[in-house]
Amino acid sequence: MAMSGTRRELRLLDPAIIAGIGSMELRARTVVEGFLAGLHRSPMKGFSVEFAEYRQYLPGDALSMIDWKVYARNDRHYVKKFDAETNVECHVLLDVSASMGYGSRGLTKLDYGSYLAASLSYLMTQQRDSVGFMAFDDHVVNHVRASSRPGQLRAVLLALDQLLLGQQSNLAKPLHLLAESLVKRGVVVIISDLLDDPDKVVRGLKHLRFGGNDVVVFQILDPDELEFPFERATKFHDPESADELMVMPSEVRADYIQAIEELVAKYDRDLKLVNVDYHLVDTSKPLDLSLMHYLSTRSRRG
Repeated sequence: MAMSGTRRELRLLDPAIIAGIGSMELRARTVVEGFLAGLHRSPMKGFSVEFAEYRQYLPGDALSMIDWKVYARNDRHYVKKFDAETNVECHVLLDVSASMGYGSRGLTKLDYGSYLAASLSYLMTQQRDSVGFMAFDDHVVNHVRASSRPGQLRAVLLALDQLLLGQQSNLAKPLHLLAESLVKRGVVVIISDLLDDPDKVVRGLKHLRFGGNDVVVFQILDPDELEFPFERATKFHDPESADELMVMPSEVRADYIQAIEELVAKYDRDLKLVNVDYHLVDTSKPLDLSLMHYLSTRSRRG
């Protein structure tokens, strides 16, 4: 039986399917094209990647600037932006610390994070935005400076293809470094499990917001980290400190679930207060929702 268009597009956004595709460039293209095809079929009238290139008609705009094809589809008046209005400098930061190497279902948090980073970079390039990339653990391990030059996307995807798992995490450090180095306001996307000191992380994100940047945070967690489904006596290993602990899951499950829920709630609450977009991401879920969250933030800057 033939698979419907919507089901096929969702299947192509499944991280387990993406993992089986050869190169990072092909993975990114597959995800973004599947996502955009889904948007074009979506009942959410008028919301598409193309609207990053438009703004609503304002009194005083020349009638000749109205895109009548868009009006015919949406019954609203939009004008095409000039490049100076449209192009944005975007920075994608990916955590490669040792804790990102965890994965309970054949796909690590770093795998998922790299697919998301690649897909976002591809989408940003499709919108003619400048794209930069930074990988970090307790220091910056790779930095591709933002640019819109030909070949920039390939440079970012090559960096993603060559990632190695790092050591301890110190997210605040690259956030402060980037905030101090940016001379142009833009969009900053952070992809991390955020298993770090939340107060230090929030201060680093506030530093970026203080510079006028739009900031999107994706907290990437494995389903087992969210649900703690373990039954038998289990030895847990901290990859960043090398500490080990043998526990009976039934004795610690309630405390663990409470702790992880409190951490997520703290990030959600504290980041809302400083106008940072925060999203919890389960690595067993398709990538489309994260791309939609990014587009929502990007459209506000437009």
